[in-house]
Amino acid sequence: MLLYRFYEICENPLTFLRPRLPCSVLKVKVMATILAVDTSSDACSVALMHDGECFSLSVDAPREHTQRLLPMIDELLSSRGVALAELDAIAYGRGPGSFTGLRIGLGIVQGLAFAADIPVLPISTLQAMAVTAQRLHDFTAEQPLLVALDARMSEVYWGHFDAITAQPLSDEYVAAPSNLADYLCAQGNVGSFVGLGPGWHYPELQALDLPIEYQDITPQAEDILTLALLEWNAGRAIAVEEAQPTYLRDSVAWKKRKRIRKPS
Repeated sequence: MLLYRFYEICENPLTFLRPRLPCSVLKVKVMATILAVDTSSDACSVALMHDGECFSLSVDAPREHTQRLLPMIDELLSSRGVALAELDAIAYGRGPGSFTGLRIGLGIVQGLAFAADIPVLPISTLQAMAVTAQRLHDFTAEQPLLVALDARMSEVYWGHFDAITAQPLSDEYVAAPSNLADYLCAQGNVGSFVGLGPGWHYPELQALDLPIEYQDITPQAEDILTLALLEWNAGRAIAVEEAQPTYLRDSVAWKKRKRIRKPS
């Protein structure tokens, strides 16, 4: 099976292909075949739910998403014998994250969804990171999750999530690390929080000295797929024409920062 092979596959770029997350683990009724993709960070990942099993591929490929994503989708669908026309929907990491990565991912998702005439499922990358942490580690209800991605320009994208359900306990923000530190201190009992994501490298956040911190957590398509299945079963798929990325950083703020950084 061949998708739109815009790029030659000179070598297999995939780091893994494995079955994940049977229906009993997801605790949702899986009746759909859904593809999920994420290009919001240096990682490029895809995942497929088919016949009650999730199969995923991921590779760390900074600035190579354009070359990698379509071959990875082709490899994944081919390996499971699934044609593009057999998909019920495509889920994607809507952001926040890399401006360029989000545009690349959404552009490919739109092209494929238009071609197959299927809806899409936008999923928060920050919430997906909370699900990733749940998959890899054990938490209690008394350990709320604070997810932070490096937004560059001395800012972070961040959100506060429940450790058991991964449901949001705050809006999602882009702010200086000191603002996140202030938010955390205002919650009280700082030591109970778990820090997730590469945004925690900033000194202002390191100064909080959280007892549990996982900076290696990044958005992954298999965890976007977990959330997408819940959205699908809730009837929240949208038409591809409505698909948008979530940047958080508005264009005015972006242009202002560009002017500030411009050499005189």
